[in-house]
Amino acid sequence: MPIVRIAELEIDPDQLERYKTLLAEEIEASVTKEPGVLALYAVSLAGSPAQIRIVEIYTDQQAYEAHLRTPHFLAYKTQTAAMVRSLRLVETDPILLRAKGG
Repeated sequence: MPIVRIAELEIDPDQLERYKTLLAEEIEASVTKEPGVLALYAVSLAGSPAQIRIVEIYTDQQAYEAHLRTPHFLAYKTQTAAMVRSLRLVETDPILLRAKGG
């Protein structure tokens, strides 16, 4: 069963555009370079652009742990550390995961 996590972040509004650029770069690198990263979806709450939610889907626990050690993820964490006001990781139990092929 895949690992699915939801990251709930609050970003400093004054740094939001820079954060979104770094997040986009990290997601692109992760999905492109890591076979164990099945999907990364980033959204903001309607009317609250600094409230970011990231849905992360990995093939298994080992893929998630490998992701945390990649140079692109470590660079993202370092570069965004001062931008993130809060971070909460939500563990989930997947019920059904399905997407259209593309």
